[in-house]
Amino acid sequence: MAEIKVDAKCLQCPGPIVQLFNAVKSAQSGDVIVVEATDHGFYKDVQAWCKKTGNELLSLEDGDVIVAKVKKA
Repeated sequence: MAEIKVDAKCLQCPGPIVQLFNAVKSAQSGDVIVVEATDHGFYKDVQAWCKKTGNELLSLEDGDVIVAKVKKA
């Protein structure tokens, strides 16, 4: 199981979700993708995206930088 870091800071919607999608696409099942984003819409977007795709949202921190940890299904 690998941890993949994605820097999506300064990207506007849909940039952070697109970056997450691309990282998940190239990851193996069980890998954890850590996304850092500054677009506050990403906070709700990542929750909805995980529900829709079946990937597991391990943690989500809100602040100046939103940090989401997503485990690939």
